[in-house]
Amino acid sequence: MIEFKYNKLSLLISLSLAGAAAPASALAQMQSIDGEAVEEVVVMAQPIRDSQKAAIDAKRDADNTVDIISADTIGRFPDQNLADSLGRVPGLAIERDQGQARYINFRGAPFRYTSLAIDGLSIPGAENGRVPRFDSFPSVITSRIDSNKAIMADMPGSAVSGHINISTFDPFVKDGWAFSTDVGMGNQELGDGDIEKVALRTSWSNENFGFSLFTSENSREQVTDNREYDIDRTDGGEVLVNELDFRSYKVTREDRAYGGRFEFRGDGALERVFVSTLYNEFQDFEERNQYVFDFAGAAEAVGAPQAVGAAAENQFALVGRSLEYGLYENSTFTNTLGADFALGEWHIESRVNFTETENTMFLPIPRSEGGFAMASFDVSDMLDPAVYGLFDPMAQAPIDASDLNYAVNLGMLIGTEMAIDATKVKLDAERELMLFGQDAIVKTGVEMDSREAEGLGFVLSIGGFPSDVNIDDFATNEAWDSQFSNGIAGATYYDNKGLRAAWDAAVGGLDLNPNDSQAIRLQEDIRAGYAMVTTHYDWGNLVLGMRVENTDYLSEGPSGNFEDSFTNVLPSAHLNLDLAEDVKLRMSVSTGVSRPTYSEWRGDDMVDFIQSSVTAGNPSLEAEESVGADLSLEWYAGEASLLSAGLFTRNIDNVIYAQSDVIAGDAYMPEVGADYWVYTQYLNGSNGNMRGAEFNAIAQAADLLPALDGFGVSANLTLLDSEFETVAGERHSLPGTSETIFNASVFYEMEGFSIRLNHQYRDDWLSTTENVGMTDYWAAQERVDLSVSYDLPVAVFGSDVTLYANANNLTDQQDVRYTGDESNPNQVESYGRRYLAGFRVNF
Repeated sequence: MIEFKYNKLSLLISLSLAGAAAPASALAQMQSIDGEAVEEVVVMAQPIRDSQKAAIDAKRDADNTVDIISADTIGRFPDQNLADSLGRVPGLAIERDQGQARYINFRGAPFRYTSLAIDGLSIPGAENGRVPRFDSFPSVITSRIDSNKAIMADMPGSAVSGHINISTFDPFVKDGWAFSTDVGMGNQELGDGDIEKVALRTSWSNENFGFSLFTSENSREQVTDNREYDIDRTDGGEVLVNELDFRSYKVTREDRAYGGRFEFRGDGALERVFVSTLYNEFQDFEERNQYVFDFAGAAEAVGAPQAVGAAAENQFALVGRSLEYGLYENSTFTNTLGADFALGEWHIESRVNFTETENTMFLPIPRSEGGFAMASFDVSDMLDPAVYGLFDPMAQAPIDASDLNYAVNLGMLIGTEMAIDATKVKLDAERELMLFGQDAIVKTGVEMDSREAEGLGFVLSIGGFPSDVNIDDFATNEAWDSQFSNGIAGATYYDNKGLRAAWDAAVGGLDLNPNDSQAIRLQEDIRAGYAMVTTHYDWGNLVLGMRVENTDYLSEGPSGNFEDSFTNVLPSAHLNLDLAEDVKLRMSVSTGVSRPTYSEWRGDDMVDFIQSSVTAGNPSLEAEESVGADLSLEWYAGEASLLSAGLFTRNIDNVIYAQSDVIAGDAYMPEVGADYWVYTQYLNGSNGNMRGAEFNAIAQAADLLPALDGFGVSANLTLLDSEFETVAGERHSLPGTSETIFNASVFYEMEGFSIRLNHQYRDDWLSTTENVGMTDYWAAQERVDLSVSYDLPVAVFGSDVTLYANANNLTDQQDVRYTGDESNPNQVESYGRRYLAGFRVNF
């Protein structure tokens, strides 16, 4: 956990306040990022209005369908990370982990259909080469986020559903010195956890030289209260409670980022040279306390009938206990050297980028099995299950959960690893010319992206727990924090950290011991070239482009190597019509290609003897190919108001999905016998499509009803549908598709004060295709968040100071997963409300 000492906090505040000569004023300047004009606004009077105006102006001037979030908008919402910010964009929905936004379903599509770039350079997804995560990118680096929906030829072909570009802070946005600080502290309601936030950015520039430096650290402590189920139903529809799983997680999540940019801007042919660096890291320290009550197994073991119904008393139960202290960790380290220069009539941009990503999970779990008790259960309220009345049949006495005795203690190690080294060289050239009597811009470029990935699939090993470490010595008297009205009698926490340290010392270190089949080694080279022409007319413009991507890859496995090469030709066209001075009609057609993840392209089958499972790698898996169209109508109803409606569709071939089946072990490996194994394989489906309609309204009273100046509304609604066909001819929705996504904000600002209430909603969606039957869903989710801020009316030592307070999950929502339909939940978790207060300083 990050320790914020008072002297450190005082130093940061002092650095932020010292050296300013005059208060900042409303400032609108144009900066250049990769040759594109970007408007950045630093404001005091009406920050919500002015930041919306900047984003709307940029959207209006774009040559494609795009939604834009400005830096000030990000700062004035109660966002925990950039995923939260993107969740308010029309058509984008977020997926959370223990309450915190992490992934993006762009237009109801799987995660990997979205590509991520920083300052125009796409980077690998840290988890598996494809999937971008947004929970570790700090807002301190961000000047704006572009969410591109209609893909152009100068964007990666992997952007099937969308392309997100994070533009970082430009030191030339303000002459001389500039400082920005954000300090906040708060509380996570469940578990009474501390939240701490510090961000610091400084920059300096003159006419030719400039640099920026930044650092950001965040820490969040919380308890996640989790219940999982294994419940069947009889032919008559009555409930069969097979197993109830009670978990309490103590979690500390930390993210940090460091970096900066050094830049020279010339007056001649050499326009600019720069070097930039960004390191960001996310760590999730997790303590798990878990009890599993197996009623079906106990009934079978003693030869008793299994109870039928939602509630039963005095049932035999086999009990297991797991106590974990583990770490989830991912990081991205990206470095870019760039130069822009003029060559005759051409403007040239050259970039060399080196990116390293790492993603690891390591969960050491002391696991106790063979506990035996009698217990009563009640799942009449499926979202609030109860196990109570624990009784030891041997001692003929009532007991608490901490009094259970176990037949055996085991040591279980679970882990994964993935490291990717990527080198990218990119060259773009652009010039203006007359084409058939019309003003036009020609843009062309080449790109070479070379990646090496090495890691491990899911690794699980299990053995005896050291006999000289007594697990019960680490029990505490601290009762579980819980928002459920029912629970387990006498459940108390253990000192998981101390238990892991004792285990580690007893065995001389805890390490994964993977077998050869679990290794992932893959090399990938993508060479791309494109050409694009934008022709301007009195009525708007037409953008025609073609991108060609060639992919070579080598997947290594213990039984042999597999290599292949394929080429994709990706045309696109975008027509932008000015129907009136303030009305635009956009029509576009684009194509894309989504390559398999590195886990899917693995060169061999991964065999797990502990869990009796096989996950089959498929290096011959084909890339997904898409053709799509977008149509949107945009009315710019005022300086900071917008009404728009759009339709989109994507047809996708070779849809990649995972199919799991139960097989006899000897059908796969004769030496393992006829036990039942789970066999999972990655396959190419067909006839995939996703389609939807988007409606967006940003309304400022100053533009439409001046008498209500200060009030405003922002709302968007997206209606979605998707499906694909498996090899067996079954049809399913694409993972991540909610049929309805709705966001709404109501805000008021006047004379430095602003308040904003935000509501997010998405209905049910298929969460995975990696289980038998492909029937695991997330239930509908909604969030209500509040942010309040006040800009001090006078400068403090020459600095503008803003005080703020944020509250997340005001309605205390839970997250629920279910199998088949909502009457059969398999997981429910809660984590409470989140509060944060702090101040921002700018000069």
